[in-house]
Amino acid sequence: AAMADGEPDYSTLPLTDRWVHKVWKVRKQAYEDAAKQFELTPDEHDPAFRPFNQDPSLWKNAVADSNVAAQSDGIAAYCAFLKFGGREGCVRSRGQAIGPIVEKGLVSTRPATKASSIEALLLLIELDVAAPVIEDILPALSAKQPKVIAAALAALTTVFHNYGCKVADPKSVLKILPKAFGHADKNVRAEATNLAVEFYRWLREAMKPMFWGDLKPTQQTDLEAQFEKIKAEPAPKQERLLRSQQEAMARAPPPGAEGDAMYEDDGAEEPAEMDAFDLAEPQDVLSKVPASFHENLASSKWKDRKEALEALFAVLNVPRIKDGDFNEINRGLAKSMKDANIAVVTQAAQCIEVLAKGLRKGYGKYRSTVMGPVMERLKEKKQSVSDALGAALDQVFLATNLTECLEDIFACLNHKNPQVKEGTMKFLVRCLRTTRDVPSKQEVASIVEAAKKLLSESSEGLRSGGAEVLGTVMKIVGERAMNPHIEGLDDIRKTKIKEFFDKAEVKAKDKPKPPPAPAAKAQAGGPKKVGGGLKKGPSAVKKAAPGASAPPPSEPPVSQPTSKVAGPGKSGMPKPGGATGLKAPQRRLAAPGVGSPRRAAAPPPPLLVEDEEPIPASPPPRPRIGLGRGGLAGRSLAKPVAAAAPAPTAPSPPPSGLTAMERAELEELRATNQQLLQQVDDLRQERSKLSSEVQELKNQNAGLIEDHTRDVLSIKAKETQLVRARSDAEAAEQVNERLRRELERLKRALSRAEGLSVSGGMASPTVTSPIHDDVGIYRDGSNSAGAHSNRMSMTSTLSEEKENGDIPHGYPRSKLSPDMRYGSGSSGRGSPARGFRSATMDDASHGANAGSNMTTSAGNGVESWKRAAEVTSQLKARIELMKAKQGFNRP
Repeated sequence: AAMADGEPDYSTLPLTDRWVHKVWKVRKQAYEDAAKQFELTPDEHDPAFRPFNQDPSLWKNAVADSNVAAQSDGIAAYCAFLKFGGREGCVRSRGQAIGPIVEKGLVSTRPATKASSIEALLLLIELDVAAPVIEDILPALSAKQPKVIAAALAALTTVFHNYGCKVADPKSVLKILPKAFGHADKNVRAEATNLAVEFYRWLREAMKPMFWGDLKPTQQTDLEAQFEKIKAEPAPKQERLLRSQQEAMARAPPPGAEGDAMYEDDGAEEPAEMDAFDLAEPQDVLSKVPASFHENLASSKWKDRKEALEALFAVLNVPRIKDGDFNEINRGLAKSMKDANIAVVTQAAQCIEVLAKGLRKGYGKYRSTVMGPVMERLKEKKQSVSDALGAALDQVFLATNLTECLEDIFACLNHKNPQVKEGTMKFLVRCLRTTRDVPSKQEVASIVEAAKKLLSESSEGLRSGGAEVLGTVMKIVGERAMNPHIEGLDDIRKTKIKEFFDKAEVKAKDKPKPPPAPAAKAQAGGPKKVGGGLKKGPSAVKKAAPGASAPPPSEPPVSQPTSKVAGPGKSGMPKPGGATGLKAPQRRLAAPGVGSPRRAAAPPPPLLVEDEEPIPASPPPRPRIGLGRGGLAGRSLAKPVAAAAPAPTAPSPPPSGLTAMERAELEELRATNQQLLQQVDDLRQERSKLSSEVQELKNQNAGLIEDHTRDVLSIKAKETQLVRARSDAEAAEQVNERLRRELERLKRALSRAEGLSVSGGMASPTVTSPIHDDVGIYRDGSNSAGAHSNRMSMTSTLSEEKENGDIPHGYPRSKLSPDMRYGSGSSGRGSPARGFRSATMDDASHGANAGSNMTTSAGNGVESWKRAAEVTSQLKARIELMKAKQGFNRP
């Protein structure tokens, strides 16, 4: 058959044959027919889907048809196939279809084709998961044509805009984003910017470590300007749900359920934010730690220790760290907390912070190693040090939980140093604000007790901190649960706690358990129905009593045994034990709503008994009331009405016997119950006593540990002082020995000079040595004062350098020993022998003057040597003074 325009009719061919026909119009018609068939199918198992599930390659040609009109219908047919064909068709066909859609469909000039291509990609994600689809789109970012890269980036932007970064993992895209920013085509860079902005909507600052460093400064500036525009926007929400999410919502209970909806809303208040840790790949940093790290960390020079920690920080400062054995490193960092140099302490705290941030929960096993030393070091008053220590503690807490950290926190809240107390208190407040786990009742009680102690501190900061702790705990557990804990506080403190309660922002809130509420309502409804039934019984008895007068006479014989038992109880009123023993069972038996109607009916029976005088006299009415209580509790309420017709007295004794047995059994059960209650109370008291003893022992243990640590530190300090004192003593002994030798040398020089002066002719040059030796020991007049000041300045310099620990090993000899200075003529400490030699040489050069001055110098020589002896004694005194000063200035 031929068509109207002369072309053959291809509609009789099978669909799959027309699907791959060489005529584009036939293919286009086949795509349209397939889309209509898919829409008419009742479910995803319809035979219409079978050919395409068996041969998914059919879609490869359809979505990339060479004819643009046919291609548009082919992609539309694929969308219908995905929409109605279900997950199986999606999984089978996506490997064949995504590549051609990205390369041919997204770059189409037809808006309908481009829209259908994006819709097909979104449907592929909706039916299954996003990862395979994104993985198949990424190769297009390496295409040669810029328009393909730009279209692929635009498609990724649409995917993340609709499904968010929780459903679609952004890690793989963030890794290759810098390559797109470096592309030569401006359209590619513009689409990369749009994608980065979309990422910032979801990830905020967490995305930057992944690619920010690879961008140019101008690109960073442009992106920052774009980011500023969306910082004020609220957190984005997923606009399109996966098919699995849609099914889960369909299965969820209707929103009419008040309790469930309330708790679901509470749970969905704060969705967990993604950060750099979630986006990054774990890195092996242990292999990058310098081999000399531990050696340098143990160095005696603080600069070496600081440089070792700086190198470690550079290695550890990565978004995510691969878990390994960090025990030795953490022990070294904990030891560095006791370092005398605060720069080393600050750097060690920063290393702990980045290590805990990189390991997250994997760092929990090292908490006990580092937390105690870090909290002990909170005594530092310098703000930069305390900030670094606080940041390290915060990261360690995030790696653990509140329960694990409370023991160390309580120990440091009782510390003697107020600075440690204040830092620990601030850390506790931050923990309470950050934790997502509500502390247990015992933990709340311990925290409250510790905070109450802070309220009585002398420091205003500690008192305010204690109120803040209590206000934050109240925010977590609620005002009602907190009221018993703060009941004994004065109004001023309660007001301050309430202020902090209003300002506190916490992530954990104690919620009442939803399941017990319906159960309680059901239990409350049950007794009401039973009570109603019981109330009808007495009313029926009441109405039947006036009509039939037989029951009143039949009751007195039944009441006889009861009256005998009840009589002594009433007669023995002074004995409270017997009275309560008899009356208590009656009250309990009458409790279920029966006693009050019977009491209302109590006045009429005496009248009936008075009307019937032949029956025993006045005693029966009292026991009758007692029997009424016991009989109604022990018997069915219908029996008295049924017994109104026959009035036999014989069956009445058995009920009284049964009542007595039941009463005895009830008494026994009550006694057993009382014993069990007593045992429970005793056990509870014993448990509380044991708990208090355990807490007291913990406190004692913490105190002993603290004392032991303090003693160890003091012993180490004493040992250091002892070693320093020994070294100082040895240095002083060496100085003393050198001074002693110098003194001996001076004495020998004096004796030689005196011998020469006495011997005659050659004495005059020697006696004139004080005149020629300008810097010697024998100067007189104004020069002696200068020499004294010089010696005093040398001594003071020596003591200062000795105090600062900077004195070189050869110092005493270079300062004090004259034989080191023979080479220079300007020596501050010359020996007499040197003075004599210089004087002799001088006199030899001035021979003419030597003869004329011989007589005068002979007289002056004696006086000069007397002065020399005085100077020597003064020198000894100064040496002793210098020793005393060195000993006094020693640390």
